[in-house]
Amino acid sequence: MNRATSHYANLAGRELGWCIALNRWGARRHALAGFRLVSRLGDGAAWYALIASLPLWFGASAVFASLHLAAVAIINAALYRMLKRYTRRPRPFRRHCGIVAHAAPLDEFSFPSGHTLHAVSLTALACWYFPILAIIWVPFALAVAASRVVLGLHYPSDVLAAAVMGVAIAGLSLAAAGALGVPHLIGAG
Repeated sequence: MNRATSHYANLAGRELGWCIALNRWGARRHALAGFRLVSRLGDGAAWYALIASLPLWFGASAVFASLHLAAVAIINAALYRMLKRYTRRPRPFRRHCGIVAHAAPLDEFSFPSGHTLHAVSLTALACWYFPILAIIWVPFALAVAASRVVLGLHYPSDVLAAAVMGVAIAGLSLAAAGALGVPHLIGAG
């Protein structure tokens, strides 16, 4: 067992109680249906809709924002796939018989949560450009993150790490856009 695997096994043991409790709580019919729906939308449909609709809602000035979100989504996908191949952390339902997968995972490994990475980074950027969007997208992003543990697909640390990465990626991408001298960033004004 390599060092990373040993670390994840120890962390998983500490998180097991949370995983089981949230997984059982989420197994109630109405909660489960809601979390499955949120998770399914977080597979990509919600983010594609957000990116495509920004210019429709906010006009031509939102084209740059849409391109920015699309670029970050591509970076996110490459990053979390690379990290999953490196860490190879088994999903909670694969390691613990007390946890049920209430939805099919999109890939084999758990760390980090790609759904949460996209939810946090894209929500942060969308709300930076258009703060009014926080009314819809912040609760949705929180629900996506919670769904990952409730559905038995991720440990809380997978979600927390992805959220931290999402904030960092959003911030770094805004700094890079400013350093490159892109057109006036809508959220800055």
